[in-house]
Amino acid sequence: MENTLFFGDNLDILREWIDDESVDLIYLDPPFNSQARYNVLFETPLEDAASAQAEAFRDTWTWGEEAEWSFKEIMQAGGSTARIVEALKSALGNSDMMAYLVMMAVRLHVLRDKLKPTGSLYLHCDPTASHYLKIILDGIFDPRSFRSEIIWRRSAAHSKLTRQYGPIHDVILFYARGERTTFHPQHTPYTRQYISKMFRHADEKGHYRLNELTGSGTRSGDSGKPWQGYNPTTKGRHWAIPASMREHLPNAGTSMSPQEMLDVLHKKGWIVISPDGRPTYKQHQGPGLLYQDIWAYQPGTRGCLEGAEDEIDADVKWLDHEDERIGYRSQYRNC
Repeated sequence: MENTLFFGDNLDILREWIDDESVDLIYLDPPFNSQARYNVLFETPLEDAASAQAEAFRDTWTWGEEAEWSFKEIMQAGGSTARIVEALKSALGNSDMMAYLVMMAVRLHVLRDKLKPTGSLYLHCDPTASHYLKIILDGIFDPRSFRSEIIWRRSAAHSKLTRQYGPIHDVILFYARGERTTFHPQHTPYTRQYISKMFRHADEKGHYRLNELTGSGTRSGDSGKPWQGYNPTTKGRHWAIPASMREHLPNAGTSMSPQEMLDVLHKKGWIVISPDGRPTYKQHQGPGLLYQDIWAYQPGTRGCLEGAEDEIDADVKWLDHEDERIGYRSQYRNC
């Protein structure tokens, strides 16, 4: 099944060709209400193309036989998804939006079954329908399976606005199939300004800043006892050795008291005691900031990143003027 391209209705293909619990990751970007006909051969709206080209689908959703069939199938399946879709239909009626939602609901239900227990799904949509789709996904996956709503700034600013703020973002809904979902968050580099301001010290391991070894609130037991003459209890705090420091201890500090851990870390040069006697630890510069749930390419920032010449968030660049722009309207919708 590697490197296989299927042609046809994705619902039929999913049911016939894709095994349940066989997929690691699903990403889908279904178009909505672009009023275009899409052609697979040229990957552009079929307005000026030759009539011999094969039309893949028409992105003009209206309530009709297919929508009615999808709605009935959802109702027959029952469960929370059916109750949610029924409630939406009572509010939206046989509208174009409802036709789109039942088409999506029946397919999302099948897509969930295709995911491995460690799999995840990313649904790319726009604010026109993202709120409805999130409710449907909550019914299909379970609200506890929701992981993130990612905001992707997909274009530059719009200057001709009369009725709304500039529509420059899309939404990506991230859902997990189960608790053991595979997830490997990546990093984006720190800015050079941030490094110079926050990591002002340096040793043989690189730039570092001094961070706290205590947490707020007092504790009984060893966590509240003094070390090297410093008593955290008198400061309303307690010893809280971070996980990054425990990595440098035998067996990650298992069965060691906070004072014993501090002794070892101090001997290894990881602890700095300030003039007032307060112990701090060296937090060295890491690989960068973990990706957050706003993806916003920032032009004009070339040269400001530590150890890199890229612009900030260059890997989620706008598609307005890129070679990747292929004519698929939901790729660069301007609303």
